[in-house]
Amino acid sequence: MFHVENLIDGAESAVAERIEFRNPATGEVSGSAPASSAEEVDRAVQAARKAFVTWRRSTPQDRANALLKLADLIEEHQDEILDREIASTGKPRESTRAIEVVRGADQLRFLAGAARVVTGTAQTEYIAGFTSSVRREPVGVVAQITPWNYPFMMGIWKIGAAIATGNTLVIKPAETTPPSTVLLGQLAQQVLPAGVLNVVCGGRDTGAALTSHPDVDMVAITGSTRAGREVMAAAAPTVK
Repeated sequence: MFHVENLIDGAESAVAERIEFRNPATGEVSGSAPASSAEEVDRAVQAARKAFVTWRRSTPQDRANALLKLADLIEEHQDEILDREIASTGKPRESTRAIEVVRGADQLRFLAGAARVVTGTAQTEYIAGFTSSVRREPVGVVAQITPWNYPFMMGIWKIGAAIATGNTLVIKPAETTPPSTVLLGQLAQQVLPAGVLNVVCGGRDTGAALTSHPDVDMVAITGSTRAGREVMAAAAPTVK
């Protein structure tokens, strides 16, 4: 049984109300996770906002090194990740190891390299007597929502790109498959400053509180068409 908690500002945060999740292969309850309130979401966003003040000034080398260390930790803890992934998805163990977990570590290493070779026109002259330059800056706090079918790998895709480009984030896994994402967050705490990566668990209400939060600058979601419409509507008033 995996009873997971939110990870906010580098520490676990317990919530009284719980959501049970099941192993689809057996139908048995395999654990529970918090049903996070809007207040808990706000705590996570504020932690990410605070961490952004310094993380945005980190160098590409700093970010690349952190991702490379996280990739190493994933390989070291791959059996534990697999236990959690299988408990909530019911997938075959060895194909999940090869296709999702080991490949996830490799994808982080790719993003670590990409962080140091950002392309684009750096400097040129469009008007006589003036030099124009392009400066790439982090967006800010990113709200991320991942689906139930590839929870760990989707988590890698979401957090890797955001961290590589100097953003901080709050990620919410699907309410039926949170354990591997929480473990990913726990491993990340070992290589990232507190507040850079925060994890909140919960259902639709938790997701709505996150995507509509006024201090979130960008939203990244993989989900249903319905969910996409709702997130676009929630993001529109503050032009996320």
